[in-house]
Amino acid sequence: MRGHRGASPHPAQAPAAARGASPSASPSASAGKAGRRIASAGAGVLLALCLALPAAAAGDGHGGHGEPAKPIEPLPVKAHGLPVELVRTLQLLQDRIARGSTQAHLAQRQLLGHIEQKLIDHDPEGWAEPENLRAAVTFALAGGGPGVLRRILATGKAAEAELPLIQGALAYLEGREREAAAKLSGIDARTLPAGLAGQLALTQSALLVREAPVRALELLDLARLLAPGTLVEEGALRRQIFVVAQGGDAARFEALSIQYLRRFRRSVYAGNFRQRFAAALTRLDFDSDRTRIASLERMLDQIEPESRRDLYLLVARAGLEQGRRETALFAAGRAAGLAAPDSRPAAQARLYRGAALIVAEGGFEEGAEALRALDRAELAPADAELLDAALSTARQIRTPTAGGTADPPAPLEAARRPVPEPAAVQRAREALARAERAMTP
Repeated sequence: MRGHRGASPHPAQAPAAARGASPSASPSASAGKAGRRIASAGAGVLLALCLALPAAAAGDGHGGHGEPAKPIEPLPVKAHGLPVELVRTLQLLQDRIARGSTQAHLAQRQLLGHIEQKLIDHDPEGWAEPENLRAAVTFALAGGGPGVLRRILATGKAAEAELPLIQGALAYLEGREREAAAKLSGIDARTLPAGLAGQLALTQSALLVREAPVRALELLDLARLLAPGTLVEEGALRRQIFVVAQGGDAARFEALSIQYLRRFRRSVYAGNFRQRFAAALTRLDFDSDRTRIASLERMLDQIEPESRRDLYLLVARAGLEQGRRETALFAAGRAAGLAAPDSRPAAQARLYRGAALIVAEGGFEEGAEALRALDRAELAPADAELLDAALSTARQIRTPTAGGTADPPAPLEAARRPVPEPAAVQRAREALARAERAMTP
């Protein structure tokens, strides 16, 4: 055996010997080739043994005796009651709304009515189960209204420990905010099931936003953390943006707005966001603070050019409404650069720019010329009224009074009227109001 090991070098040694030998030092070329073949064969056998070991171990379920492994039994799964399953269906539909499905939004009303009737007709004994009660509270806060909660309380089957949650949610939906805050303030949303946790944190924030905005922001953060990617997160983020805007936190306003525009810009409720976003932006001074311009551009660069153009138009119109001439000029110029030359958005941009210029120092002639060049037929009715008001203002500025001085510019009353909305947003407004009651103060 010792001689055999000496005659057959270890596979790891064979290549080194082969590399170290020269043709003159080898007894023969054939002997070298034979050594390499033996080494290769040895390595192949070792590899085969290594590959075979896991297979053998896999079949050895009991200490290497070769017995097959026993199958893993699945964990027991408890069937959920009808209220839980119905509310899960509603939440899946609402998550599609957050991603921009108008079909899901239109179907929501029918589904809410269907679920409400099913829950009202539910066996009263079923409300003794805490998971059914919590599903009903989730449904009520997600747009279902107070009817189901009234029914549950009337049955007298709710457990004592669940009453603060039910009574607090009912008080909130019925507008009794002080009572709702007293009932719900002691409940930690993190202790509740995932489907309800974020919804409750959102409701608690709405009850505190006026008196304790800092705590309300913390609860909105919690709602987003507990319900990522859902309509609850979309509503919480939308609300958070305007709370920080009112508090003057420009850096956080920018960061949260970028998040919303990246993740939820297609939401059915994004039309509501854009209107309020534009109004918030008009508080910024675009004439003297160039860093604010860069901030706005960073926010709007997150979205596609068409939506960016529409947002700039909203900002320009809001600037006219609030008397922010420089804001209107800046936003109208950006919108014009993103619009096709002969399109309606391009005409809107020229209108807003011209209306701002006629009351700007040194800009009257340019503004009046731009307004006169517009075709009313190219404009939406509300913008056509704005054009008439702007031209009337221009005539008053140009025409002197009997005393030889011009009258002060008349206010552009048409600019203060609501901004035209897309048809899809108008169809969604009624359902939006219902959802906003549940998601915002």
